[in-house]
Amino acid sequence: MKTIKTSAADSCATPGLLSVEQAIENILAQAEPVEQVEQVDILDALNRVLAEDLHSTIDVPGYDNSAMDGYAVRSEDCQSAGSILPVTQRIAAGQVGTALEPGSAARIFTGAPVPEGADAVVMQEMCQQHDDQERGDRVTVNTIVEAGSNVRRAGEDIAKDGAVLSSGKRLRAQELGLLASVGLAEFKVKRRLKVAIFFTGDEIVSPGQPLARGQIYNSNRYTLHGMLQAMGCEIIDLGIVPDTLEATVDVLKQAAAGSDLVITSGGVSVGEEDYVRIALEKLGELSMWRIAMKPGKPVAFGKVEQALFMGLPGNPISVFVTFLLFARALILKLQGADDYLVKPVPVIADFDWPQVKRQEYLRVRRIQKDNRMMAQLYPHQGSGVLSSASWADGLVEVKKDKEIKKGDTVSYLSFQGLL
Repeated sequence: MKTIKTSAADSCATPGLLSVEQAIENILAQAEPVEQVEQVDILDALNRVLAEDLHSTIDVPGYDNSAMDGYAVRSEDCQSAGSILPVTQRIAAGQVGTALEPGSAARIFTGAPVPEGADAVVMQEMCQQHDDQERGDRVTVNTIVEAGSNVRRAGEDIAKDGAVLSSGKRLRAQELGLLASVGLAEFKVKRRLKVAIFFTGDEIVSPGQPLARGQIYNSNRYTLHGMLQAMGCEIIDLGIVPDTLEATVDVLKQAAAGSDLVITSGGVSVGEEDYVRIALEKLGELSMWRIAMKPGKPVAFGKVEQALFMGLPGNPISVFVTFLLFARALILKLQGADDYLVKPVPVIADFDWPQVKRQEYLRVRRIQKDNRMMAQLYPHQGSGVLSSASWADGLVEVKKDKEIKKGDTVSYLSFQGLL
């Protein structure tokens, strides 16, 4: 892997910067999924990546059941509106009725097994019940009934021996519910990815400490923690590192020795006190440095010993955006996930934006306006305005040399789909 050298005189518009798409391709080309797997309980599997194909040992649902509250009937008994049938039994969820005699009905509730002999359920809104002490309960069915109406068939959702989930699926809450529905309490997942993080800058201090003049709180630590936790990573937090080359080299050695991936914030630009890039070139390989994007041009990528390295910028919004675009995809591929690329969706812009020299990512919020889903722009788009990320629910991507006019269709990346 060849180290890239770039002069400090390069400007934002310097030709030769990698495009966002080229950067993602280069990063993913060097990502090999971890091989180790472990057996976990379903309650410990959230945000883990499945390491085996899973099949159902049962039908789901396990029996024909009612899709709503009403009356179970034989459709042949209700071929004209106004049919009157005696109600011979009552079946609630969790109960099993007896075989339904011809010319009768069973009061039934949502989820209850449909009794043998019945082939349809009539919703209670289409029926009129009569209480008669002499003749017993009866029901008038005010509609013509078709066989199969309002009946959920056994195996309708998942058939016995059918595929449930495939290896490589990242497990969200809905996948855990699905696995529970077929009775799977344990299964194999990829081991947790070990991600070491550290932060550079003599100006940053931890929350809870007093701020001296010229200092700021280290918000990037907590942004990265939150995103890494949401992705199911094991975090090795090495804290804030002094702005010296010696300290940066030492902590980078420590980080690489015990992790699969090292992520840093700050120190990858061209300032005199930015030592992370220099330390990386000293200890390992730098394969990528600068990207034609805003926010987040200085993004370093390479390798130290056996660990991959990603150096994010120091500005809070730059950290947030570059993590979502690059670190997220890298982590998912390393975890063995089969779906790691971002999929934008179209929305209508509710704002104007001038032509850009680099690909830009704007913080926006979707709103319903004029019967359309539109993207509303946060008024302050600076790379240090972290409140914009909290206000927004996604990013609008603006391609190089393009502008946006109000009413244009634009590409929108939802935070919900990214985290």
